[in-house]
Amino acid sequence: MTLLRNFATVGGATMTSRVLGFVRDVMIAAFVGAGPVADAFFVAFRLPNLFRRLFAEGAFNSAFVPLFARSVEEGGDEGARRFAGEILAALLWTLVTITLLAQVFMPALVYVLAPGFTAEAEKFDLAVLLSRITFPYLLCMSLVAFLSGILNTYQRFAAAALAPVVLNIVMISVLSGIWYFDLQPGVRLGVVLACGVTVAGLAQLALLFVAVRHMGFSIPWRRPRLTASVKRLWRLGVPGIAAGGITQINIAVGTIIASGQAGAVSYLYYADRIYQLPLGVVGIAIGVVLLPDLSRSLRSGADASANHTLNRAMEFALALTLPATVALIVVPDAIVSVLYQRGAFGAQAASATTAALIAFAAGLPAFVLNKVFSPGFFAREDTVTPMWFAGIGMVVNVAGALALAPILDHVGIALATTLAGWVNSGLLAVTLWRRGHFRLDAGSLKRLPLLALASVLMGGGIYAGAQLLAPLLGGASVLGRFGALALLVLAGLVLFAAFVHLTGAVDLKAALRGLRSRRVS
Repeated sequence: MTLLRNFATVGGATMTSRVLGFVRDVMIAAFVGAGPVADAFFVAFRLPNLFRRLFAEGAFNSAFVPLFARSVEEGGDEGARRFAGEILAALLWTLVTITLLAQVFMPALVYVLAPGFTAEAEKFDLAVLLSRITFPYLLCMSLVAFLSGILNTYQRFAAAALAPVVLNIVMISVLSGIWYFDLQPGVRLGVVLACGVTVAGLAQLALLFVAVRHMGFSIPWRRPRLTASVKRLWRLGVPGIAAGGITQINIAVGTIIASGQAGAVSYLYYADRIYQLPLGVVGIAIGVVLLPDLSRSLRSGADASANHTLNRAMEFALALTLPATVALIVVPDAIVSVLYQRGAFGAQAASATTAALIAFAAGLPAFVLNKVFSPGFFAREDTVTPMWFAGIGMVVNVAGALALAPILDHVGIALATTLAGWVNSGLLAVTLWRRGHFRLDAGSLKRLPLLALASVLMGGGIYAGAQLLAPLLGGASVLGRFGALALLVLAGLVLFAAFVHLTGAVDLKAALRGLRSRRVS
C-alpha cells in the first residue's frame, strides 16, 4: 500500500496543479488577451520551459536518481551527501554559465523560437526583454529537479509534488494584482508577468530547500570538478536529452504536417489538451514514484521486489487509464461539445476535434505504459535503450503521419502518434522481458483482464447515461451543460468502482484503508 499512497500523493498534487494551471490560463486570457503582449509573454515562458523539458526533468532525473540511490546504498547518508555536493557544484556552474550566455544571445534564441516576430520590431524586442527576465526560471527549476530527486529517493514525495502548485499560486496572485491595479496590456504588464515567473521559480526552490533541510540532509558546498560521479551522470544524461529532443521533434513534425490543413493544428491541440489530463496526472505520478523505488530495490539486490513493484505500478496505471480511455472513446462528443463548443468554436470544429480525441485516446494506455516501463531501464542505469526506442517511435510517427494524413486528414496524424506510442511501449516491455527484468505475476494476470472488463461495463453505463442527458449536454445553458458532464463523470466513477469491486479486480476496502493510513512524507 506504500506504493499506492505515494502514487495518490503525487497524483493528487498533480491534479491540483492542473486545475490551478487552467485557472491561471483563463485569467491570462481575460487580462492579457491574445495580442502582441500575450504572444511575447508566451514565448518568454516557453523558452526556459523548453530547456527544462530537455535537461532538467526527464534527462536529469533518469540519470541522477539511480546514481543517488546507489550512493545511499553503498555509502550511507555521508556518501549520499558527498555525491550530492559534487553534482550540485557541477550543476550550478553549468546553469549559471547557460543563463549568462542566454542573456547575451537572447535575440538569437527568440528568433529561433519565434521567427515570425521579426516582422514586428516592438513585439520581437518585448519578447527578448521578457525572455531575459524569465530565463533564470530554468536555473531554479533545474535545482528543484535536483532537490526533488533527493527527496524522492528518501520517499519524501509531498514537497516535490507540490512545487508546480506553488508556480500556479504565485502566477494567480500576480494576475490578481494585475486585475486589482487595472493594468492594461502593454510592456509594463508583460514585465510584471515575466517577473512573476521568476519569483515563482524562486518560491518553488525555497520550498524544496526547506524540505531537504527539514529532512536533515545537508549538502556540502564544493568547487566544481569533473569527478567520476559527474562524468557518469553526464554519460547517463545525454541519451535522456536526446530522447527529450526526439519528443520535441515529434511535436514539431506533427505541427508542420497539420499546418497544411485548415484548422488541423487547432483540432489536434484541443484534443491533446483533453487526453493529456489523465496522461499527465497518472504519468507524472508513476514516473516520480516508481524510479526511486525500483532503484532502491535493485541496489539492495531485491530483484523479486522490483518485479513486484513494476507489476503493481502497471496495475495502478491501467486501473486509472483504461476507464479514462473507454470514456474518451465512448462519449468524446459530449466532452468536446461541453468544454469547447461555443462562440467561434462551432459544431464542425467540435466534430473534427472529437475524431482526433478518439484517435489519441486509443493510445492513452500505451503512453502511460511507457512511463511504467522506462524506469525499469533507468533504474539499471540504462538510458541508451529507451533513447533508441524513442527514435524508432519517431520514425513510426513521422512515416505514419505522412502516410495517413492525406487519407484521414488531421485524424491520421493523431493515429500515427498512437501507433508510435504502442510500438514504443511494446519494445520497452518485450526488451525488459527478454532480459529477465520483468514478468507478469499472478496478481497482474488475474487483475488486468478484470480491470478491462470493468472499464467496458462502465463504458456501456456512461454511454446510456449520455443518451439520457443529451438534452442537457446539448442545451443552451452553460451551467446546465457542465453540470450534466460532471454528473456523467461522477456516474462513471461510481460505476467503475462498483464493477471493479464486483469482479474482484480491486479490493476497495483494502485500498481505502491504505489511503487513509497515508503518512505525510
